[in-house]
Amino acid sequence: MATELRGHVAEKIGKLARPKAVHFADDLPKTRSGKIMRRLLRDIAQGNELGDVTTLRDPSVVDELKDQVSSTA
Repeated sequence: MATELRGHVAEKIGKLARPKAVHFADDLPKTRSGKIMRRLLRDIAQGNELGDVTTLRDPSVVDELKDQVSSTA
């Protein structure tokens, strides 16, 4: 599936926009109001120190994503 997605992006947008890696998750880090915290997704992908996660609806999602990203790196 990841290969198909990378190919689709390369075809529709261009090879320059093709992602290096694709990760699948059951859930995303969301605030209690339901907003996706893109800052945390970016920090996890880049391996940066995470900031404040106290506003998350389910903080365990962050650990699951970190584990998945680190296992494929």
